[in-house]
Amino acid sequence: MIDLRLLREDPDRVRASQRARGEDVALVDSLLSADERRRSSGVRFDELRAEQKALGKLIPKAAGDEKAELLKKAGTLAADVKAADAERDAAAAETQELLGRLSNLVHPDVPVGGEEDFVTLETHGTARDFSAEGFEPKDHLELGQLLGAIDVERGAKVSGSRFYFLTGVGALLELALVNAAIAQATAAGFTPMLTPALVRPQSMAGTGFLGQAAQDVYHLEKDDLYLVGTSEVPLAAYHMDEIIDADRLPLRYAGFSPCFRREAGSHGKDTRGIFRVHQFDKVEMFSYVTPEESQAEHQRLLEWEKQWLTSLELPFRVIDVASGDLGSSASRKYDCEAWIPTQGKYRELTSTSDCTEYQSRRLQIRVRDGKTVRPLATLNGTLCAVPRTIVAILENHQQEDGSVRVPEVLRPYLGGRELLEPVAQ
Repeated sequence: MIDLRLLREDPDRVRASQRARGEDVALVDSLLSADERRRSSGVRFDELRAEQKALGKLIPKAAGDEKAELLKKAGTLAADVKAADAERDAAAAETQELLGRLSNLVHPDVPVGGEEDFVTLETHGTARDFSAEGFEPKDHLELGQLLGAIDVERGAKVSGSRFYFLTGVGALLELALVNAAIAQATAAGFTPMLTPALVRPQSMAGTGFLGQAAQDVYHLEKDDLYLVGTSEVPLAAYHMDEIIDADRLPLRYAGFSPCFRREAGSHGKDTRGIFRVHQFDKVEMFSYVTPEESQAEHQRLLEWEKQWLTSLELPFRVIDVASGDLGSSASRKYDCEAWIPTQGKYRELTSTSDCTEYQSRRLQIRVRDGKTVRPLATLNGTLCAVPRTIVAILENHQQEDGSVRVPEVLRPYLGGRELLEPVAQ
């Protein structure tokens, strides 16, 4: 959530942010009104309580009619105090509810617009010209079936649409990717973490995933637990309700976990293969830093993602995501999109978001710097979303005979194998 003082001091900035996101601008005025009621009812409660305490000191000293009159007044005052207390609590609850619905402030340099209004910042590598090489590229599913690596038919039989099995070299390729990604993150100073896949409501809400993203979240009603869509959630909640000494920052974690997404709004999108699925594994980077360091840390996370995709020898571009396509927690977000030959376009493989103080305020995570205690900043960055990375590797490194060249960075994790070769059908 944002700082209420900032809302009071510069409401036009918050309105502009809501407008840029395409979200409810009237929410700002509703929140300002609720906050004013909260503060005024708090003042009235304090005044009435002070009067009540003063009256309480007079009653023992009074006698006769005077005491009776004071007792009568005390009864009326007690009712007023109770009403003021209820009014204060109701206004505070309304303020928190409205504040929880307000998205993070958009960074002023973010391009304004919807999904297609991003700005391309960089392009790396060159897409292969398969026609010049004399053959038509196969898509990842056909390649995966030739290699004995992907089985979507049995995935659908066992679990339904958008589920799959990785088999044989497909399973080995996932393990190679995860190990190589964790190795890169560890070398960069991240602490590797295996995180829970189930979290409590306060963890999910605290990271901002029960707002606009709620339709894509799996909820286990009997246990009141949520399946995470990313290890960002448990990594953000890891230090919930804690105060961290400034000299411990930055804290950097690399979480590996299964991820679950309902993909409720994706009917008809990417239905072939394993690009958009309900369950997948992912290595996620997560950083805790001081607010002053968040923009610099955002650039560092982006550089680590670029290093990873370059090591996989994939052509990709970096985009500055437009305001209307940001998640509610993100102030700014960069996506790295790999070229997918059979789709003839770039598709998102990794992303990194600067969430500034938004999540830490919701999760009550603060930094102690000398005598000052204040919210810190959190950032996240996908290093390897496994299925999409497999899609990009298979399609970009395929050979005419259906084999796939293994990027050098993965070979030590595949027993030195240089090619993934078709299996007998």
